[in-house]
Amino acid sequence: MADLAEEEMDNPTFSSDTVLSDVHLHCPSKRHLMVRLNAVGQPVFLSYFKLLWSTEDLASGKHVREITTGREQQSRSGDELCDKDRSNVKEKGELNSEGVEALLDDDGDLEVVRRPRGASDLQAEDLLRDIVCPVILMKGKEDAFEDEEQECTCSDVVKIEHTMATPLEDVGKQVWRAAFLLADHILFQRDTFRGCSVLELGGGTGITSIIMATVAKRVYCTDVGDDLLAMCEQNVALNKHLMEPGGGEIKVKELDWLKDEFCTVFYDDDLTDALFRTLYRITHNLRNSCTVYLALEKRLNFTLRHMDITCEAYSHFRNTLNDLENLQDGKMKYTVEHIKADFCQFLVYERIEQLELWKIMAEHLA
Repeated sequence: MADLAEEEMDNPTFSSDTVLSDVHLHCPSKRHLMVRLNAVGQPVFLSYFKLLWSTEDLASGKHVREITTGREQQSRSGDELCDKDRSNVKEKGELNSEGVEALLDDDGDLEVVRRPRGASDLQAEDLLRDIVCPVILMKGKEDAFEDEEQECTCSDVVKIEHTMATPLEDVGKQVWRAAFLLADHILFQRDTFRGCSVLELGGGTGITSIIMATVAKRVYCTDVGDDLLAMCEQNVALNKHLMEPGGGEIKVKELDWLKDEFCTVFYDDDLTDALFRTLYRITHNLRNSCTVYLALEKRLNFTLRHMDITCEAYSHFRNTLNDLENLQDGKMKYTVEHIKADFCQFLVYERIEQLELWKIMAEHLA
């Protein structure tokens, strides 16, 4: 039996009906070796995701201030350089009666005065320089841990067990870019969440709840499926070193908003409806007002029905979000705000324009 399990681990096969997260798709071309098989026989991997600064800086806010100050200084110096270059170009044009010929090089090619790189470009270069992509560990779990922990400091690494290329009903066992976007926002606005009690719906592997627990008092990470919840519990245990400095804790619980069904939230209309019904019930039953954050990635598909690239599930999500904001039941008032994804990036992933973050403020009417 052990030999059979080892053979399966050495020869993973992915069916044509499986889904693979871009986070795992863009892993470096290293050996993708599993640490175990889960209860349903799926290969489980362990990845290390590096925070771009340590948890000591998280507590002090030092890193964000340094980045913000650096951006302002770089932006100002960039503008000054641009103004100086514009003046130089103007002087060249005035001194040379031939006009455009003053901007030609020895070969007669046009010399273009380029704007200095802005703060965003410099920041992107820093991210690339410090990039640490997920590292997949070997089957020998204890030996692999020992080797990898020599390379990674505990204070700036999130360890996540996950699967790769799963059927649609098991996509919660993968890591998704929207989770990283929400985690970035939590780290950037950590004072907003400090000391709070938080409920995450559809927590999946638990990576967002783990980041939240570095600043919040208590986090309830919820999802459905015994195997998924067990994986989430394991990830919480792997990352206690991140939560201990702030005293945060995570409780993993089952919460099924659509009984006997489970898949990615905003790509199934029934689940989207079930999510918003659940949000209404929770916010209505709370004594105080609360704030809800929704992170998602728009999925564009070519459909034969429209003969065009569309995103019907996203359109349904936006319509449902609009209905919630316009709800007039005399009990609750919901204010919806789109959060622009221009805040600092603290985890390494591709922040594409299809990633969105929404904020919903729920208030009880008198």
